[in-house]
Amino acid sequence: MSDSAVPPSEDGVDRIQRAWQRERPGMPVESIGVITRVWRIAKLLDDERRRTDARIGLDAPTRDLLSTLRRSGPPYRLSAGEIARQCLVSAGAISQRLTRAEQRGLVRRTKGGADGRSVQVELTEQGHRLIEDRVDDLLRHEETLLASLDAAQREQLTGLLRILLSDLTRRFGADDRP
Repeated sequence: MSDSAVPPSEDGVDRIQRAWQRERPGMPVESIGVITRVWRIAKLLDDERRRTDARIGLDAPTRDLLSTLRRSGPPYRLSAGEIARQCLVSAGAISQRLTRAEQRGLVRRTKGGADGRSVQVELTEQGHRLIEDRVDDLLRHEETLLASLDAAQREQLTGLLRILLSDLTRRFGADDRP
């Protein structure tokens, strides 16, 4: 942990948990310590991601689309359905994203498959350059957000979050694809 990030001995979540213990003795309140902190962290990170997206000039849906294609590896092409699955959004939402990105010259759509009915989406050179530039900036910035955790703490937190995400994904029937 960095010297500048000394953890508080108590925070607002601890006060919430204690208040429920006082008001409802015997009620299980231990989850508050995890769930409320995860929720608050998610909100802070979501707000920061929005500010970062605005600063780097790339809206979240376009970043998600271009990142999904870039991570797929050469030839940076996926079906529209696979993009929707990986982005965890509907086919309609992907269609809208594709239209906007195609109008900007960031992706191109082609018909594919044996029957020519599936839509393949490919990064253009312009889209590739844009996501390369922006993702470097984004990831460097997000690295600074974890500066209060040393490597062992990050690894431990990653493992614990992986377990929790896997269990919740299984229980809620969700998909956690990249």
